[in-house]
Amino acid sequence: MSRAAPDPAAETDVADFLVALGEAMVDAGDPVTHVRASLERVALALGAVCTEVVVLATALFVSVPGSTSTHTAVASAGGRPPPFSDAARVAGYAVLAFGIALILRGSWVDVAVATGLGLLVGVVEVAVRRFAPSFGVFLPVAAAFGVALAVFLLVDVLPELSVTTPLIAPLVIFLPGALLTTAVIELSTGQMISGSGRLSAGVMRLVLLAAGIVGAAAVAGVPTVSVTQLAADPVPAWAPWIGVVLFGVGVVVHECARPRSAAWIILVLYVAYAAQVLSGLLLGGLVLGGVLSAFVGALVMTPVAVWAARHPSGPPALVSFMPAFWLLVPGALGLLGITKYLGEDRVYGAASLTTAGATMVAIALGVLLGLTAASALADREGPSSRTA
Repeated sequence: MSRAAPDPAAETDVADFLVALGEAMVDAGDPVTHVRASLERVALALGAVCTEVVVLATALFVSVPGSTSTHTAVASAGGRPPPFSDAARVAGYAVLAFGIALILRGSWVDVAVATGLGLLVGVVEVAVRRFAPSFGVFLPVAAAFGVALAVFLLVDVLPELSVTTPLIAPLVIFLPGALLTTAVIELSTGQMISGSGRLSAGVMRLVLLAAGIVGAAAVAGVPTVSVTQLAADPVPAWAPWIGVVLFGVGVVVHECARPRSAAWIILVLYVAYAAQVLSGLLLGGLVLGGVLSAFVGALVMTPVAVWAARHPSGPPALVSFMPAFWLLVPGALGLLGITKYLGEDRVYGAASLTTAGATMVAIALGVLLGLTAASALADREGPSSRTA
């Protein structure tokens, strides 16, 4: 039975609905290839069989042809009001920095310093977004400079303070690990424009962060070799497992995810972290063992994130993916590598950048294989089990 052609008002409603849905998906971090495919399927289900969809990283266009004219709707991403207050978002940033410091297994002094610096960075980040968004482009380099200078100066006052953990943890939100990994996924699926744009943006973000750290090292008069100084007395082995929960809660609050999605995000974080840790124990002695463990972590977490997205209270899969990407290390490795390369140790810097690149590719492959496995399971369960 053929469908009746929609009237002009209905065609406009379809275009507006599709562009609103696409805007929400882009804001949630879905790759553009997934957004476009989902909108095309929804349009087909609504009877708009010749709908054209163009999705970019910062904007999307939907055209629904009608009997007399074409109805086009346009939207830009990133304009949704946050569900949490500014004070809550600042506190959330401090909590996620606390969690990451535990996951990185710094000393308790490192954890305390990282949390305090995270609180300060959270205040600055929220204030810039609220009152001076045009200065947001300078925020990564300014935050990296301020955090690095504070850490380098505190090392002289607190001899037990290491460098890596209190340096990385307060800057974790600025690390482009998710951006770079999404870029690799999009490039591998033929989305050259958006993939190249994300890749360029991710690399530039790393360069800005590294420039801030190198500048702080020059002002403090310390060599950049010290950025990889690890804690001599790390927190107990159980602490990172608590850190995963704290990190998840902090991300939900600071990034303004739906509160009811917190449990699902923490579940995906636990699966990714556990898979990476356990595979690291098994593969750590192999060449590229760390890269392989990142692959396993991405592979295992992806079907879980897709499964969570099918639950009525579950977040979109990419909302769960993004925090997990920060646990799978490529952004931190890339930052340390570029910092070393711009500083005094180009051999170590090049090696770290190579490892970071291999890790990004491994995570992207793990996600793609995990999505394939999840799709195969959905096919076996039947069409009714699928979600966009």
